[in-house]
Amino acid sequence: MRDGINLAKLGVPAVALVTEEFWPQGDFVAQSLGMPDIPRVQLPHPVAGTGTQEIHKIAQAMAPAVIAALEQSRD
Repeated sequence: MRDGINLAKLGVPAVALVTEEFWPQGDFVAQSLGMPDIPRVQLPHPVAGTGTQEIHKIAQAMAPAVIAALEQSRD
């Protein structure tokens, strides 16, 4: 969340990737840093430690949502 917010504040198009387990924490961080509408995509939990094949599957499944969030942030 913080990385995405910091990039967005610099004017760099950004989408925060947040696992479902940490989504509520992401809401809190976004609110507290003054960017409640930061584009975010929810990933399944866990991602780390699931292996290369699983991460590849997650990336393929989530790529359209990341692109859509970036496109919406331009509007």
